[in-house]
Amino acid sequence: MLAFIVRRLLWMALVLFAISVLVFLIFFATPGVDPARQMAGRNPSAETIKSIKHEFGLDRSLPVRYGLMMKHMFITRDLISYGSHTRVIPEITSAAPVTLSLVFGAAIIWIVFSILFGVAAAVLRGTVFDPLLMILALIGISIPVFWLGEVVNLITQSRLHDSFLFSWVPPLGYTPLTQDPFMWFKQLIFPWLTLSVLYIGFYARVLRANLIETESEDYIRTARAKGLSERRVLFRHTLRTSMITFVSLFGLDFAVLVGGGALLTEVVFGLPGVGLLTFNSLTALDLPVIMTTVIYAAFFITLASALVDLVYAWLDPRVRLA
Repeated sequence: MLAFIVRRLLWMALVLFAISVLVFLIFFATPGVDPARQMAGRNPSAETIKSIKHEFGLDRSLPVRYGLMMKHMFITRDLISYGSHTRVIPEITSAAPVTLSLVFGAAIIWIVFSILFGVAAAVLRGTVFDPLLMILALIGISIPVFWLGEVVNLITQSRLHDSFLFSWVPPLGYTPLTQDPFMWFKQLIFPWLTLSVLYIGFYARVLRANLIETESEDYIRTARAKGLSERRVLFRHTLRTSMITFVSLFGLDFAVLVGGGALLTEVVFGLPGVGLLTFNSLTALDLPVIMTTVIYAAFFITLASALVDLVYAWLDPRVRLA
């Protein structure tokens, strides 16, 4: 198992290095792109551009420029945004807790309810509850996040805000957990629910299909033949094997959301997270911010992929030999 973990961590480091090189070449080595001119602001003088090129090593060879860029990004942490002319890393570190708070809360909700709905639909297969649960899941998958968020805001912030049901709902925005935990929770409860609806429906359908497929395996029939109870067969054997696909999907979806995929939810609920920061930098063509957020997203995706492999190895020991 230790050798398996070491291989996966080395592969993760190699992938991150390759992505950082590729992103650097796209943003800072493309013909016609002059980062120094963009960093210098409007109507810069030739001396100013020359000074910036020398300071950031933009007048040197590509390998040296790449090394200096990684140094400014991760060691000295003084990479400057073209738009706001502030340091990029502090911008991301201030936005990351917002996105992490949003995604972690939503992930807990969608994991719990998708497992409940998926297992219930599989166990109640052949009854009226099975298609009813799957119809509800399909509705959840079909509802756009931005539309659902706007409806939630319309109800909780406008139409019914003065009623006893929603009078406790605070204005849109974000309060740090360390500043006021209760306000943090109140401002995020509806964004959590909104973001999780899509994933509850999708994961419940995937889990139900895997549970039904696994029930026909030989080892499940063997477990029943040994006299194990249906509950033990379900939770000890059927569910554990069926969770492999579930874990794979969750790892990648979670990483994408942390990397900025929760943009629509952040915009609708006024949450200043990484998704909103990335969107603003794309509209302003702010290359340092774009490059840093891309590497930030790549880190979480590769980390999630490595963790998924480790969970695979725990759920199915045969994976460790791959």
